[in-house]
This record gives sequence, C-alpha cells and structure tokens, in this order.
Amino acid sequence: MDVRATAGNAVLAAADGSVVYAGGNLRGYGKLVIVKHDATFLSAYGNNEALTVKEGDTVTKGQEIGRLGGDQVLHFEIRRDGRPEDPEQHLP
Repeated sequence: MDVRATAGNAVLAAADGSVVYAGGNLRGYGKLVIVKHDATFLSAYGNNEALTVKEGDTVTKGQEIGRLGGDQVLHFEIRRDGRPEDPEQHLP
C-alpha cells in the first residue's frame, strides 16, 4: 500500500514489536524499517528520508520510526506467515 503524505511527516509503528531491519540496502524501498510483531507478523515501512530507530530497538504502537522524504509516499506492507495482508487493518 502506498500512502501519500507531506515530506517530513513522521512514520509510525502499526503495533508493538522489535526492529529487525533498518537500512537502505533493499532496492526499490529506499530507507526501510521492518518491525517483527510476533513469530508470524511483520510490518514494513519504505521510502523514508530518515530513520529514527535501529535494528534491535523495541518499538510501541504509534511510535515514530522514521520520517518521509521528498517523494512523499510511504510504502507500507503487512506480512503474516510471509503472505501479504490488507495493511489498512493495522494502521495506528
């Protein structure tokens, strides 16, 4: 799901969890944060201008994890058991 927003807007965690990836090495995602919420549930937040968390950090629902950049489109994914789910069910 791609969400339009204003550049500089905070990107917020959809649920409590642990940051398992925070970086810019995955092509097509820009600076990306992946949060593991439990053994089967992950959320991913791409196209960040800046990251405010690092791998290993614990986050809470609604916590800022990044800031949007100039393209102003957040790429948001939810995966359960590796399969995509409707992300609108998990927005904070």
